[in-house]
Order: sequence, then C-alpha cells, then structure tokens
Amino acid sequence: MRVLAIDTALGACAAAVFDSALGMVVAHESLPMLRGHAEALMPLVARVMERALLDFTALDRIAVTTGPGSFTGLRVGVAAARGIALAAGKPAVGLTTLSAYAAPLIGPDSSKPVAAAIDARHDHVYLQVFGPGGRTLVAPGLVSIVKASSICGSGEPRLVGNAARLLAAAWPEGERPPTAVEQHAAPDIDWVARLGSATTETGSPPKPFYLRAPDAQPQDAGQLARR
Repeated sequence: MRVLAIDTALGACAAAVFDSALGMVVAHESLPMLRGHAEALMPLVARVMERALLDFTALDRIAVTTGPGSFTGLRVGVAAARGIALAAGKPAVGLTTLSAYAAPLIGPDSSKPVAAAIDARHDHVYLQVFGPGGRTLVAPGLVSIVKASSICGSGEPRLVGNAARLLAAAWPEGERPPTAVEQHAAPDIDWVARLGSATTETGSPPKPFYLRAPDAQPQDAGQLARR
C-alpha cells in the first residue's frame, strides 16, 4: 500500500509517502512553521511526490492528521487531503494528532503507558493516555494541566507532545516522575504515514477533530438587525 500523509495541525507543514510493500517511507519533508501552511503545503506535497517518483493515481490512500490542533492548520490539511483524494479517485483517512504523537513510542514498546499532550493554551491541554497494546486508557479530552498531571501521575507514563514539558512541570509531588519526556512541535510525519496505512477506512471523508470551540466568536452586538 502506498500512502501519502499530510500534517498541518500544529508546528509544521509536512508530507510523506510510505510504501508498505517496501516497509519504508520513500520520501518526506517537514518545514517548521506556525503560520503559512496554506501557501506552503501543495508545493511541499509536489516535491515529496516527485522524490517518490509517483503520480497521485499510483497512491492507494491519502492520510491526514485531523486534530486537535490549530483551527486554521487543521482545515488546510483536511481540505488538501480530501481534494487530492477526490482528484486521484482514492480514499482519504484521518487520524488524530494525539495518536500520531504516541505512535513512535508505542511502536517499539507498547507495554508501558504513553500520555500524549497538546498545548491548548489557558493552562489546558488536549490529553489522551494509551495503555498496553496501544489501547486507550483515557479518551481524548480537554483538561487543565493540573488535572492532566493528576490523571497521569500514578502510572509512570512516557510523555510526548508539544505540551510534554508543561505536563512534566506540573507533576504531582510524591509520585514517581515520568519515564520519558519527549517534547516535539509536531508529530513525526513518517509515523503519520505508517499509521495511515494501518488505519481502517470509514467510508466518510476526514474532518477536523477540534475538541473545543474556536476562541474567536461572533459578536452579537456588532451585527446589524435584519429587516
């Protein structure tokens, strides 16, 4: 299976092509950025596909991170994945940013818990905890950093995500510290591609997984009355 993976959910604009028959990522590129994903993504995808020596019709599916993450970034990535899938006549699949963060730790050793944490600002994080075999122990949710550290504190998990250090800094007194703290601005795009090959197709196009409403809300007071 040949999978084109796309990630624009957080602090990078990235794409990769994974070939399961070869068991390897054949091309990838990741550019650190917090803004400008819309302008950077399609040229980046074109470069990755050129390095992979593939046409879009030679792909078997397109995978994309669906969040949680930046509202604008998520929409850019999901829209691109759906557009490429439609044009190439291939299915598109979505996978969460939290699972993408956790995959590099679960892949080599799934016996120890992994807590994936993404900075949601305002002293909150998006959190998911994975147990043995990668099964979900704590479902994805938006919680305060203090509550997140309390949830994870007794399990001696490995922490990963762009809020891993925030979570470690709030670790409960008296609890054994996490066995690893891996701070990354964005998931590893190679693992996004690998996950994309293993993800079950739902038959529905991927859509953003926000976990909360946008910070910016329309102001009713500024609206004109309808006649």
